[in-house]
Parts: sequence; structure tokens; C-alpha cells
Amino acid sequence: MDFALDATTRQFQERLLDFMDAHVYPHERDFHEQVEALPDRWAWSRVPILRDLQAKAREVGLWNLFLPGDLGGGLTNLQYAPLAEIMGRSPALAPPTFNCAAPDTGNMEVLVLAGNDEQKREWLDPLLAGEIRSAFAMTEPDVASSDATNISTSIVRDGDDYVINGRKWWITGAMNPDCAIFIVMGKTDPSAERHRQQSMILVPRDTPGVEIVRAMEVFGYDDRDHGGHAELCFTDVRVPAANLLAGEGDGFAIAQGRLGPGRIHHCMRSIGMAERAIELMCERVEGRVAFGRPLADQGVIREWIARSRIEVEQLRLLTLKAAWLMDTVGVRGAHTEIQAIKVAAPITVQTILDRAIQAFGGMGVSQDTPLAAMHAGVRTLRLADGPDEVHLAALGKHEVKKQRERRGHS
Repeated sequence: MDFALDATTRQFQERLLDFMDAHVYPHERDFHEQVEALPDRWAWSRVPILRDLQAKAREVGLWNLFLPGDLGGGLTNLQYAPLAEIMGRSPALAPPTFNCAAPDTGNMEVLVLAGNDEQKREWLDPLLAGEIRSAFAMTEPDVASSDATNISTSIVRDGDDYVINGRKWWITGAMNPDCAIFIVMGKTDPSAERHRQQSMILVPRDTPGVEIVRAMEVFGYDDRDHGGHAELCFTDVRVPAANLLAGEGDGFAIAQGRLGPGRIHHCMRSIGMAERAIELMCERVEGRVAFGRPLADQGVIREWIARSRIEVEQLRLLTLKAAWLMDTVGVRGAHTEIQAIKVAAPITVQTILDRAIQAFGGMGVSQDTPLAAMHAGVRTLRLADGPDEVHLAALGKHEVKKQRERRGHS
């Protein structure tokens, strides 16, 4: 068993680390200040510092790294995972700098897999170029969206069009005026087999009947650096039938294919947050004295740091295994490991961030460090793409079945 990164990954890792040190970390504060100064506070993708960094990233070939093949970095999931971790260390600025920010990454993957040539030309190409943003409209306020088959938004065929009616919320990126396209999940045939009722359709932002009702806050944060989370209302929204992705009834399968890689990306970025939290915590406790000696000499502080290091290493190994399985046996074959990291990553990183906040004291919950915003963001990941309880129930069911089969063969 070889735990070393391959030569391609090491080369990209070195280039990415150099870029982060030279360009991203020094401009984090500039980015936030420029966003604050915007006339439209949601238009974070238009600030000069981000546009400048994106141009630099494209120039040095650090662009769309998440996509395999000619469209992106040509990397496997296992090769991309350490790079996503590095980007996660600066979660607001780094991912969009390299055009590797959610939800655009998942939406581009959907268009690659399920889009036709015209859909790719109209929407995938400008997304790949970083010219527009996008949103994935799945979650609804009126149903338990942890069960994707509950989705109640209707998509009804009417001649050469589909008519869409329904409400969505927690639609990441939708507040950004540069978000030009929504991928909307709804039901085209409520009478079909349970997993064939849903479809996905492309809805341009400026389509009549699309209403952005309000911005959603996360623990008081509006998350504007990521385009904000919105509540949307679709009232008799009419789009051409050609906007349907794949075919009627394919929505659930598309969603499952989208969420698998997305969970890997979220987990690796959160590991990057944990690594930065450990760095900040160590720096803080070495420079602060309490009761006559540095905080770093206090036993409880050292235990926090030690446990954090152990937890990060365990989490990284589990996540890399999931990425390796995705490359070797596919998303379906890696389903158990993807569910495992989806549960393990947010709660583990949340604990590490909490320790770092505690080590900083009052400063830790202020805007003077990235820790509080990271903590709020990571906490939402325990709900996004399915709550912990849904994944734990599936994992438990799978383990019971596996053990039952083992006993039957013994």
C-alpha cells in the first residue's frame, strides 16, 4: 500500500501552494473589503481582486482543476482531493479564484454528463470560462428534502414548453446577479415509479415568473462571499422543452451522480479549514501567556492540538479512500465511503474549529479571524446534501446486511 502522492499530484500541489502564498492569502482582506464596498453586496464575483486572481490562475494553468479530461485539469478524484484541501484553507477566495467553487463545480459536472451540445454551448462554456455563475435548485421549504423523492415542484409539459411551479430555498449562489442559470429539480410525472418521477430542467434567471423572495442567513451570516443562499418562487415559469436535462424521469439519477463528487469536494475543503485552524491555534497559544506561562505549555491546550492532528489524519485517509474508490469502481461502488465522509468530515472539523475558537478567546468569535465564519459554514454541511441522520441510517442498514450475509456464508 503506497500512501505517497503521485508525481502529477505533487506537481499541482506545489504550484497551488505557491500561488496561495503569493496571491490568495495576502489578498483575503482586500477581497472582503471590496465585497463590502460593492453597490450590490451580492455581486462578489465582480470585485477587481478576484478578477485579477482568476486571470493569473488561468495563465498558470490552475483552472477548472476539478474536471477530468480536456475540459479541466485532467485529474482523477484522488489527484484532485489534495488540491481541494488546499483551496479549503481560504474558503471564500480560493475556490472561485481557480473556478472550483460550489455550486458551479457540481452544475458543470451535471452539464458535462447530462447536457446536450446546445445546452453545453449556451451554459457550460461560459461557466468553464468563469463568465457566469449558476445555482442548483433542489431543496424545498414545504417538504422534508432529505428524501429527494419528496420534491414537490411541478414541471408540466405544455406543447413545446415546460411550465414550472414551486418554491425552493437554501439555493446557494442565487443572490449573485451573475448567477445566470438555475438547474431546477421537480416532478414531471407524480404517478411514475418513486425514483422516476423527478426531472431536471434549465431555467435562465431572467425567465418571467422567477422570483428571488429573500436571502437566507446562516447563524446571522449572509454568506455573500459565496453569492448568498436564496429562497425562490417559480410561478408559471415557462421554458422550452429543449431545456430538459437528459430525459423525463432522469432527475433523481442525475442528482445522485452530482452529489457524490460534490461531497468529496466539500470534505476535502473542510479538511483544509481544519488544517488552517490548527495553524492559527498553534500560533495563538504560543504567543499568549496566562497564569505565568504560555498557553502552549498548558496540558489541556496540547491535548486539543494533539487530538486535532489525529482527527485530521484519520479524516484525510477516509476521504482519500473514497476518492480512490470513485476512480476505480465509480460513484455507486464508493457509496458507503462517500456517506461515511459526509458524516465524519463536518462534525470532526466543527470540533477542531471549536477548539481553535476557544484558544483564541473572544477574538475567535469575532470577524478578526476566519474561524467563526468557517464554523458556521461547516455546521451547515451537516444538513447540506442530506443530513447526518439519513447517511447514518443508510450506513447502518448496509452494515447490518453485510454482516448478515457474512454469517450466512460462514
